[in-house]
Amino acid sequence: MRILENIQGHEDLLRLTDAQRLELCQEIREFLIDRVSRTGGHLASNLGTVELSVALETVYDTKTDRLVFDVGHQSYVHKLLTGRQADFDRLRQFGGMAGFPKPGESITDSFVAGHASSSVSIALGMARARTLSGHNHDVVCVIGDGAATGGMAYEGLNDAAESREPMVIILNDNEMSIDKNVGGMAKHLSRLRSKESYLGMKQHYRSFMSKTGVGRFVYRATRAVKDWFKRMVLPTTIFENMGLTYLGPVDGNDVNQLIGLLRLAKGMKTPVLLHVLTKKGKGYAPAEQNPSKFHGIGKFDPATGETLSKGGQTFSGAFGKTMLELAEENNRVCAITAAMPGGTGLLDFKKTYPKRTFDVGIAEEHAVSMAGGLAKQGMVPVVALYSTFLQRSYDMILQDVAMLHLHVVLAVDRAGLVGEDGETHHGIYDIGFLRHAPGMLILCPASCAEQQKMLRWAVQDYNGPVAIRYPRGGDRSFEGCNWSPSAEIATTGALACHRMGDDVTLISYGTLLENTMQAAEKLAQQGIEATVLRLLTVEPLPVYNILTMMSDTPHVVILEEAAGGCGIREALAWELHHLKPGIQVDGIDLGHQFITHGDMNSLYQHYGLDADSIVKFVQEVRPHEN
Repeated sequence: MRILENIQGHEDLLRLTDAQRLELCQEIREFLIDRVSRTGGHLASNLGTVELSVALETVYDTKTDRLVFDVGHQSYVHKLLTGRQADFDRLRQFGGMAGFPKPGESITDSFVAGHASSSVSIALGMARARTLSGHNHDVVCVIGDGAATGGMAYEGLNDAAESREPMVIILNDNEMSIDKNVGGMAKHLSRLRSKESYLGMKQHYRSFMSKTGVGRFVYRATRAVKDWFKRMVLPTTIFENMGLTYLGPVDGNDVNQLIGLLRLAKGMKTPVLLHVLTKKGKGYAPAEQNPSKFHGIGKFDPATGETLSKGGQTFSGAFGKTMLELAEENNRVCAITAAMPGGTGLLDFKKTYPKRTFDVGIAEEHAVSMAGGLAKQGMVPVVALYSTFLQRSYDMILQDVAMLHLHVVLAVDRAGLVGEDGETHHGIYDIGFLRHAPGMLILCPASCAEQQKMLRWAVQDYNGPVAIRYPRGGDRSFEGCNWSPSAEIATTGALACHRMGDDVTLISYGTLLENTMQAAEKLAQQGIEATVLRLLTVEPLPVYNILTMMSDTPHVVILEEAAGGCGIREALAWELHHLKPGIQVDGIDLGHQFITHGDMNSLYQHYGLDADSIVKFVQEVRPHEN
């Protein structure tokens, strides 16, 4: 019988021998490759943290101890070792197991995770709560070297060091070293400090000397001398300068060594940072050779690593292609992204124009403020961020871009529902906070061709803050998606009419046009003729154009792929009522709730935005003659 089949949690892992743990790690890799090839998901990062996860679940009992992940896409092994093996058949599927930690799934998931750089702060809060409440469980967090590029991580580290709260911070370094030590002595001491014998002796010495007043005095004196000597002779890490106890770097793919180090770090009863070196995609050649491809991947052939989904133009790809053209035409055009050059379609731009590409790491606030500085000095910055991550830069959009009406272009990728990544990644709030910024123009293309025209116009012809929001995935092809901006667009907005009817007016924007048009056709089969209007701008709202195109239609239904209160429904309804009293305005949005994960069709159906649901809603709310 395979070892993995008998692992349900911490107690089962404690019974394994060193040799069995090595075998377990191999079984886990085989399991992950098999299951993720069927469902899609984050593979490379999870393959790299197999040994680290096994060590963590062995040393800590996550039913009572608190394990906090940063981002959380590397939590598959944790889920696998805490009783959820059977759930992997429905990983990231509607109604199935989430791809990120989710406390509602298991008591061992201590906190939701999906955005980066917050784990140290969360863990420190848990550690302080433990102390205040008089409990004695342990707190550990795992933060990757990518997440450690975010400024919030250092705010947390600085406070954790000051707090002296017992906690262990795992820096999972799978791509780069931070403050790399150099020289033979540094390497020797790094190896020495990572040995159990050295750490055990250090812990024993501190415990022994703390028993008497004289001993405590001698310990403080010798520690001061040691720290002074180390600073004079060796380059120190930023973590040691903060006041954390730093261990490492160590081999993060040596499970048995990690278990020993974690036990020692846990016993130090002080803030400890353990720096582990892991290899993304470890054990699966395609993922090792191309970790970016296997960071988040759809279904694939496990034998070859080739994806099974059909290719085709995506909105991100179309954006990247147009950016290359614009940069060739204008040497003031530059691109900014926050650790997502691949995801946002900027890899070719980065290769072609490296000096005009700024990947700032996971630092969206910095990205937007820097764009303001670039724009103020005459450059044309285009900031490509996922909608869900743009949320972090709200203050910078207001203060450092909109207040001076600077020509910054926000390319808002993954706007709307994103599917399988779920609650933490849906881009359903950006319209709400972008519309707050005075002077912000917000464009909503329905096709890649229209997106490219809007981007070209925003860069070349407009002079102010502008956001272009577009969805994840491939192109849609609709008739009537012809962008033809006017000089008045920033004050009047823009609108397209796709169908005329006298009974009801359906208003939507972006790629929700597809479901809206399908609903209009179904309504026509039932004798209800609909006008279909599409907003090309959601700020400003083209209210006068709407009233002109809808003619005498007595009923308006607004459809939007946005959270309740974060779209344009209330604002547009107020404007329409103000100008045309007595008009009936209804609408469908995603409501005041966090949206679960699943394929797009299932999500549309569940939240009432598929064609059949729209038809049913119109039938229920439309006015009827007595």
